[in-house]
Amino acid sequence: MPKIKTNRSAKKKFKVRASGSVKRAQANTS
Repeated sequence: MPKIKTNRSAKKKFKVRASGSVKRAQANTS
């Protein structure tokens, strides 16, 4: 898992999404 510095809720959301989506979501949340 990449370095994701976000709330636990966000982590759960990323986990639900695909690995590739997680990277994209991280950039969006940044």
